[in-house]
Amino acid sequence: MLSDGQWALLEPLIEACRPKGKTPPQDLRRTLSAILWRHQNGAKGRAVPGELGPWWRAAQIFIRWARSGVWERLLHLVQECGIKLGMVFLDGTSVRAHQKAAGARR
Repeated sequence: MLSDGQWALLEPLIEACRPKGKTPPQDLRRTLSAILWRHQNGAKGRAVPGELGPWWRAAQIFIRWARSGVWERLLHLVQECGIKLGMVFLDGTSVRAHQKAAGARR
């Protein structure tokens, strides 16, 4: 879950770039915590813990924001503000490929 300090840094940036709809998202902090939890753990959408809210709300916000470019705008705002982001390494042993991607003959 996002700490108070992390949320204090992110909230104005998120409000600056998120789409303004008819109704504001419910408990945006908790929903973003669910999105971050899912991506940190590499879990399926339905595996989000119940205390982080309904899994479908986090999935819905993530997909909508991805389609409308909110994540890219947020990244640029974070970089402009000088907030240091951690590094992420993707290990190839955890990436699944289709069986046809193995190079076997047909």
